[in-house]
Amino acid sequence: MIPAENIRDWRNRPVVDPEGSKIGTLDAVYVDTLGDEPVFATVRISSLFGGTRLAFAPLKGAVVTPAHVKIAFGRELVREAPSIDTDGELRAEDEPGVFGHYGLEYRTGSLGERRLARR
Repeated sequence: MIPAENIRDWRNRPVVDPEGSKIGTLDAVYVDTLGDEPVFATVRISSLFGGTRLAFAPLKGAVVTPAHVKIAFGRELVREAPSIDTDGELRAEDEPGVFGHYGLEYRTGSLGERRLARR
């Protein structure tokens, strides 16, 4: 996994899929509140009609280079992922859907607290 201390350095880098196809631009990183490790990024995606949204993409298996962040998931899967508006926030009740879209297990903390926090 990518060291958490470098989170601020990742912003505004292109995000590409395993084949090198550009998905969008890294906007923010979300850490797992259970271990303070980066687990998701929001990727700024522009549509053909001029709209922009932030899609969630897992960071498991991601590689950071000086040129881009390469994630382990395909472009179309990320483009179809749960997203928020560019000025929006992920609601607690939407967290399970973000994990579920990628087939990842979701569980809250022992006291039912949220799993994701934006950094």
